[in-house]
Parts: sequence; C-alpha cells; structure tokens
Amino acid sequence: MALEDATNPMQGVSGPGKFAKRTDLQYQPDQYGAGVEYAANKAGAPLATAQKNPMLSEAPAVPNPVTGLFEPSQRPDEPITQGVDMGPGAGSDALMLNQMRQDDKDIVAKYLPSLTSMAAMQDTPQSFRAFVSFLQGSL
Repeated sequence: MALEDATNPMQGVSGPGKFAKRTDLQYQPDQYGAGVEYAANKAGAPLATAQKNPMLSEAPAVPNPVTGLFEPSQRPDEPITQGVDMGPGAGSDALMLNQMRQDDKDIVAKYLPSLTSMAAMQDTPQSFRAFVSFLQGSL
C-alpha cells in the first residue's frame, strides 16, 4: 500500500510544531478490503513515542527581574553614566568589551598570518577583511 493511499486528502497538510497532527492515522478504509491490510500494517510495528527533553521541560530562570522605565533604580548608588566614557562612574573599559583572554590571543596570533593572506585576496568579502582588521587591533 502506498503512502499516498494512507492519507486523507480531505484532512490537508499537518501544521507545524505543536499544531502537528498525524494524518496517517485518519485513513478510512475503502469497501474492498484494503482496511484489513491497513490494520495489519498499523499493528505490525509499535508507534514511536516522543521523549521529553529534561532541558526543555523547565522554564528558563530569569537572573534579574526586569525593572520598568518609571520604577525606582535597583542600583541607587551607581551613577547613570556607569560604563560610558563621560560623566561620573567607570568608563567603557569597565565593560571589558572587545578584550580577549591571553590563550585566545595566542591562538589568534598563530593563525593571523593565514587570515591576513586570505584577507588580501581579491575576492575576499569586506566583512572578512574587517574581521581580520579587528583581530589585528585586538592583539
């Protein structure tokens, strides 16, 4: 029996994700005995069951609750310009953006000659050239 014979064309296509429904079990056998073959095929092997993923069963924990725009500050002793290169508080260097660990720097230094030669090729995308330039400035 072909797979096309086991689907109900009036049912349509199953939806995605949580809206998915098995359409192969909604087959209505015809009056000529195809139902006997279909029932035998269906009973021949157990249907698979989905196992629950323990990683997805729990809702992710929110580390800090979101503070509304007009709510009181959660850090009253911290200046509003903290992390900005102007005004009171530490500058952007306190955010440690674009800083690599020493072991990462060693790996980048090892591969930088190859990356630089690839960036110098004629058909290299500008985004890759900018990436290599960033790596050169990070060392």
